[in-house]
Amino acid sequence: MIRVLLADDQSLVRAGFRALLDAQPDIEVVAEAADGEEAVRSIRALRPDVVLMDIRMPLRDGLAATREVTGDPGLHDVKVVMLTTFELDEYVFEAIRSGASGFLVKDTEPEELLRAVRAVVDGDALLSPGVTRRLIAEFAARSKEPAAAAEMARLTEREREVMALVGIGLSNEEIARRLVVSPLTAKTHVSRTMVKLGARDRAQLVVLAYESGLVRPGWLG
Repeated sequence: MIRVLLADDQSLVRAGFRALLDAQPDIEVVAEAADGEEAVRSIRALRPDVVLMDIRMPLRDGLAATREVTGDPGLHDVKVVMLTTFELDEYVFEAIRSGASGFLVKDTEPEELLRAVRAVVDGDALLSPGVTRRLIAEFAARSKEPAAAAEMARLTEREREVMALVGIGLSNEEIARRLVVSPLTAKTHVSRTMVKLGARDRAQLVVLAYESGLVRPGWLG
């Protein structure tokens, strides 16, 4: 059972998401929060698998709440997906840098929301498919000159290749097709790369791919 916590200051939004999620046999909404402080308290108490976190909330916004959650080693397994009203929300870039595993627009299709919740638990998704590459392009445009990354030396040549493909937004299935390997093998390479680099999730792997210079602006395919 995937345990989900909803954090949004709009009760109607929470009610709609709860109705959709609770109707699924493998998903359970364990709590709701109307502000960032309540969200953090509930996350610490309940340790859900996934948090759907609104960016704009009173008392503490979703970015600050996300940084507190992702900065706590005891909450390492909690995946935060940010909720935003607009695809190109000015805070989306900062949300990924803050440790969010991805983001969804609030008017996303129900099927996409369900797919995202399940996929983020698997570690096999970064963002909403419709905006993934646009956000990565924005990240690339803002990225600074690559810093020396000693930890990159720990990776094998194949792992560096896989990391570069993750960096340009490919899923495990797309990586498998590109490298002519099985999806399981691709997933294994991604997982080993994350472990070696200490990446919390796939989103951080993308950040590291750009910051290390492994992927550069203009490489999107």
